[in-house]
Amino acid sequence: MGLVLVENEGIPGRPLLRYYQHPSWKKGGWLASILLDETGAVFITPAPFINILDNTLSNQNTVYRVDGNTGIMDEFIRLPLPDSVTVNNAYGIIGMAYLCEAGVLYVSTVLGSDRFAERGGLYAIDVKSKKIIDKITGKDIMGMGISYITGQRRLYFGTGRSSAIFSVKLNKDGRFAGELKEECSLAGLGSRGDDKVRRIRTDDKGNLLINGVDFNYNLIAPREKQETVYFFVYDQALKLWQYKPDSKSTGNSTVN
Repeated sequence: MGLVLVENEGIPGRPLLRYYQHPSWKKGGWLASILLDETGAVFITPAPFINILDNTLSNQNTVYRVDGNTGIMDEFIRLPLPDSVTVNNAYGIIGMAYLCEAGVLYVSTVLGSDRFAERGGLYAIDVKSKKIIDKITGKDIMGMGISYITGQRRLYFGTGRSSAIFSVKLNKDGRFAGELKEECSLAGLGSRGDDKVRRIRTDDKGNLLINGVDFNYNLIAPREKQETVYFFVYDQALKLWQYKPDSKSTGNSTVN
């Protein structure tokens, strides 16, 4: 439980060489999403595992930070709690992205949502001041990624409610600018045809690599991990994203 630094040879079946866990790395209980900034600090969020004994619902909207110099993990920020929290949804924060130029951390949460009501939100947090500088509410946002295309920096994301991929423009200071825009969709693609976005990455040309998973808004774990990577290229002439089946990114991919 908690954050663990593991060293191994990267060979399946080989024993671990060694591991390290600072005493403070357990204070968040079971952990999930993890992200590094340019200073070496680690942002990490909790997630329920089997039950919520070590991860209470009231802590599911908490972001923790491991200092890049001291290695100590402390609570970084608590996102606002919804008016109603249900034990039928034990999850809170499920996605993070970071804009280096502005020093802004984007965090999405689904705490308070259920099968019928979408009560999640997306928060833009200034890392230096630890203040929420902008937000989008009423959306259960899952995978997120940032891409610079057509002269604009945009945050792309999927939701747990559909296969669509949306975006919103980001100002220089990292705030949201303008309305949400539906960019493309995973509907009808792949072997399942109704994947939801789990992760969005970009390569050095701004192309989108979208990890899609089978997700029906329940907590039933599939016997096999069903995940597909979809590759989208922006068509400058048509001004839209085009799906390129069996394409591979040329250049280094980065997690934003």
